[in-house]
Amino acid sequence: MINRFKPKFNIKKGDTVVVIAGDDKDLKKPRKVLEVIVDKGRVIVEGVAIATKHTKPSASNTKGGIVKVEAAINISNVMLWDAKTSAPTKVKRSREEGKLVRISKKSGEVIK
Repeated sequence: MINRFKPKFNIKKGDTVVVIAGDDKDLKKPRKVLEVIVDKGRVIVEGVAIATKHTKPSASNTKGGIVKVEAAINISNVMLWDAKTSAPTKVKRSREEGKLVRISKKSGEVIK
C-alpha cells in the first residue's frame, strides 16, 4: 500500500547520529548518515550493519569477489548527536525568518 503523505524525518544525509538499538548499539560513538531512504523509513549509517555482498566480475570490477557494504537500518534505531553537549538529543522544529529549522532540545542550538 502506498502512503498518501510522505513522512517527515528529523534526520538528513550528512548528519551525525548514534545507534541506540540493535547489534551496533553504541551511545558514545557518533557516526555519519550516508543515505536516508524516506519511503521505507530506513537509513544507511557509516560502519553500521555491515553485510557481505558477493559480486560477479564486470567491466568496472574485473576480479569480482566478496565486498563488505553497509545495510540499511530502521530510522527509529538512530538518534541525532549534539556536538555541543556530546550526547544524543531529540529535535524540535521551528520557523526562523520564514524557514523551517531543526533545533537541538538539549543545547537549543540550530542544527546545520
